[in-house]
Order: sequence, then C-alpha cells, then structure tokens
Amino acid sequence: MSDMTPDGLNVTDAERAAVMIMLLEDDQASALLGQLDPAELRQLGERMCALGEISPAVIEDAIARFVEKTERMGLVVPDRVGQVRTMMTRAIGEVKTESLMQRIAPEQRTSSLELARWLTPQVLVPLVNAEHPQAIAVLLVQLEAEVAAGVLHGLPETIQGQVVQRVATLGPVAPEAIAMLEDMLARRITERHGRAALTMGGPREAADIINAAARTVERRVMPEIAKADKALAKAIENEMFKFEHLFVLDDKSMGTLLREVDSDTLIAALKGTPEDNRDVFFRAMSSRAADGVRDEIGARGRMKMAEVLEAQKAMVTAARRLAAEGVIVFGAGEDDYV
Repeated sequence: MSDMTPDGLNVTDAERAAVMIMLLEDDQASALLGQLDPAELRQLGERMCALGEISPAVIEDAIARFVEKTERMGLVVPDRVGQVRTMMTRAIGEVKTESLMQRIAPEQRTSSLELARWLTPQVLVPLVNAEHPQAIAVLLVQLEAEVAAGVLHGLPETIQGQVVQRVATLGPVAPEAIAMLEDMLARRITERHGRAALTMGGPREAADIINAAARTVERRVMPEIAKADKALAKAIENEMFKFEHLFVLDDKSMGTLLREVDSDTLIAALKGTPEDNRDVFFRAMSSRAADGVRDEIGARGRMKMAEVLEAQKAMVTAARRLAAEGVIVFGAGEDDYV
C-alpha cells in the first residue's frame, strides 16, 4: 500500500516501516528486527538501503501512520521471553542460556520449522533427503523459493519429481502433519548437530553484506580475508560479482562496461535476461544501438542456457576487472573523506 505524503511524495508502508526503524536506537532496532522472518527482513533491509535522504515530511508521515495504527490495534504485549533470552545470552552466553531457558520456559523453545527457514540448502538436504516426498513437500512450501529450489536440487533425482508433484497438489495441510514435520526436523537436527547451534551464513551472505557496504569496506576486509584464507576470499569474490549485480550500475559505468564487451556476448547475455532488467543496459546505449540489440535478441532464436551463462560470466569478468582498476564502482560509494 502506498499514498502521498503532505509534500506530494509517494511512500509505501514498507518505506514507512524502514523510516521508523531508522529512527530507533541501535539496540531497539536490533530487538525489533529479530522478530521478523527472513522475507520481511530482506524487504525491510532493501527499503532501508534505498531510502537515501529522508525528508521531514516523510518522517512526519511515518510517525503519523504508526500512531494511527497503534491507536486502532492497542499496545501488543512484548515478547518477554525473548527479551529475557537476549539479556541472558549477553550475560552468560548462548549455550548456558539455552539450557537455562529450557527449564524456565520450555514451551517457548524455537520451532524447528522456524529454524529451518533460516538454514541453507546445504544444511537442510541431509536432514530430509531420506524422508517421504510428502513431508519434504510440506517443508519446501514454507521456505523461500530460492532456498526451496536449492533443497530440491540437492535431493536424489529419483524423488524430485514426486516432491514437486506433491507441492503442486498439497492443498490444506492438517495440523497433525505440521506437528509430525516439526518432530522429524527436531530429531534430525539433534541427531546431526546435537544441541550446538547450527552453522548459518556462508560466502554468499558475506558477499551480500560487503556489496551493501561502502567500497572502502571491501578494500579493507577482502585483503585481510585473503591473507587468512585464500580459498574463502575467492569464494566470497565469486558471490560478490554475479550478473544480477550489473543491474545496479549507473549509465556511465554501464557504458564503460559495454565498450569492453563484444556485440555477440552482449546479445547472448541479454537473451537470458528478463525484459524488465534489460533497460539498464539499453539506457547506456544510443537509441539506434539499443534498437539494434533488441532486434538481434529477437532474431537469435533459442539458445542453450549454458551459452547464455557463459556470456553473462564473460560480462561479469570484465566488470570485475574494471572494478579492480577503479573504473566502475559496485555497492555504496566511498565513505572516506579528507
């Protein structure tokens, strides 16, 4: 939902939420963000990163909407157990806190399904690959599509079709089925990982953080990682530069990149790119050149995905070289001043 602020700006509810978060103290904001699920965090994080300068009118509008909604809803009881858990974790650490909280509030243990939503496909696949396709299907529909796709890819090929068929025909799921899935996940997590915290994150998550940070953060962090672990640094770099990251380049940087790429490579790369993502490339060209590329894409016919990916990889390689030379910049701008 979006509507106009008093000064004529079009602001969505998600942007209002982002503004409210930015107005809080760090500890308050962290506590609130901790209550969101992965999809909500991603959406809110994107809005916060894209806010730019926040005008007084936008702040006034966000606060007014917040007050209006709280007056209608009343004050929600805070997550007291979560608050206690957070304070104890800071005081005595995660392991002791988990043991203590199981005695203080055993009914407030983290749901295994909720935990599964934060895990990577590499962690989830060994937990479920021997289970019935129906149970796996129930799990997949509760994950983000990208994570679910990764889990599906990691399953034995003999059951992948069965799992997708069940996903497509699930319909209403009985509470008993969800409870059985909860129990299964809890058992598998305990069997494979014990009571210790599961490892999350990875090179991709690290790359996302670095990409969202200022350029100088990358220059400080990546050499340090390379000194300690060259293989890890390489893995992070591979995740930092993907074809989708080219979509955020400004017209000048994109123009520089396109001059480094031959026409055949560009056409092949854009052949596998959704039309609404091609505009960032066309804006950096003359109208005549853009029309020519559009015509070539239409005339190219069907292409193997491997050829498209190879062309996109070539463009990413060129972009990485230009970024290393300081010719183009990804992520935030410089944050050092003299």
